[in-house]
Amino acid sequence: MIFKLDNRIAFPDPHLGEPDGLFAVGGDLSAERLLLAYSNGIFPWYSFRNETIMWFCPMTRFVIFPEKVRISHSMRNVLNKNVFTCTINQDFAAVIQNCSTADGRSEQDGAWLGPDMVAAYKHLHDIGFAASVEVWHGSRLVGGLYGVTIGRAFFGESMFSLEPNASKMALIFLARLMAESKGLFIDCQFETEHLKSMGGETISYDEYMAMLKTEK
Repeated sequence: MIFKLDNRIAFPDPHLGEPDGLFAVGGDLSAERLLLAYSNGIFPWYSFRNETIMWFCPMTRFVIFPEKVRISHSMRNVLNKNVFTCTINQDFAAVIQNCSTADGRSEQDGAWLGPDMVAAYKHLHDIGFAASVEVWHGSRLVGGLYGVTIGRAFFGESMFSLEPNASKMALIFLARLMAESKGLFIDCQFETEHLKSMGGETISYDEYMAMLKTEK
């Protein structure tokens, strides 16, 4: 079932949604709605050329527990060579812009990180609920990721890489930071072979929410 949202800052029960996780359309990208969404495992995902906002909440969640991040032998070599330098929240605007446009993403059919989404997450960053990891090669930004932060959970949104291994470096850096601070999990939203190789695993939505409730 797919629900139509109105102006109220509220969501129906996502258990009633479609098998792919789509359960609602409409509403807006206000900070209040986005924070309510993420605190319930819900996220917007839609082609920015289609003005209808689509909300997803898959019943099987793909997450990385920070202490379980998997670092391959080749990535250990990259780490040991100190090829990259990583920072956090040093250039959120540049990270999200690269996530939007790197490799011609914004020109692809179905591109989702358009101007409205970029503006919404920049606002979340401004009020302390979104963060970026930057990966530098010298003074050049070559990779990074960004996501929403609520309590000890990080809800990953997108990453980019302009040099080999730069996005992997960003994820490893984030996981290590979170492990040091007893972070809960990195929500990867959907399973990919890339993230699976780095330690991603599936849990049920109910398990996911039980963990999130510890943050409320």
